[in-house]
Amino acid sequence: MVVAMSGEPNQNGEPTDPPVQTDGEADSGVFPIEVEPPAAEPDLEAKVASLEKEKKDNWDRYLRAAADLENLRKRQKREIDDAKLESKGKVLKEMLPVVDNLERAIEHATTQAGSNPIVEGVQLVLRQFLTAFERLDVVPVEAAGQPFDPNLHEAISQQESDAPPGTVVQVLQRGYKSGDRLLRPALVVVAKAKPSPAPPPAPDIPS
Repeated sequence: MVVAMSGEPNQNGEPTDPPVQTDGEADSGVFPIEVEPPAAEPDLEAKVASLEKEKKDNWDRYLRAAADLENLRKRQKREIDDAKLESKGKVLKEMLPVVDNLERAIEHATTQAGSNPIVEGVQLVLRQFLTAFERLDVVPVEAAGQPFDPNLHEAISQQESDAPPGTVVQVLQRGYKSGDRLLRPALVVVAKAKPSPAPPPAPDIPS
C-alpha cells in the first residue's frame, strides 16, 4: 500500500490536502488595493483672478509699447522735416544776396541811365528769382510803415520823424520768411519822436 504525501496527487489524480485559503478570499478571490485620494484642485476663483490680472498687465504693456512706437515715429518724422527745412533754409539764404545785388543794380542803373535793354534784362532775371521764391513759399517781410517787430526786424538806427515813434521809416535790406520761419530779418531805421520846441522866453515886465 502506497501512502500519498501531503500535496501530492492520490491515485485518483486529486491532491490529498486542499489549498490553504485566507479569510475573505475564499469567496471573492480579490486582493485589497490601497488607492490614494486625488490632490485637491486650487481655488478656481483665485486662478481666474490671476489670469485676469495677467491679461490686464499684458494689455497695459501692449498699449505702452504702441504709444512709445507712435511717439518714436512722430519724433523721427519731425526730425526729418526739420532737417529738410534746415537744408532748404541754407540754400535760400545763399540766394538772398544775389537778389539784393540785382535790386541794387536795377535801382542804380535806372537812376543813372533810365530804362534800357540791359536793365530790362536784369529786371527779368530778378522777376524770375522772385517767382521761384514764391513757389518755394518764400515771401518778403513787411517792414516799411509797420510798427517795429523784433521778431521780424533788426533796427540799425533811429531817426527823428513825424511818424509815430517805433515805426519803421526806412528799409535798408529786405527781410524774408520761408513759411513760418524767418530766413533773414529786415534791416530797418526806426522813427523816434522829435524834440519838443523850446518854450518862448518870458516877456520883460517893466518895473
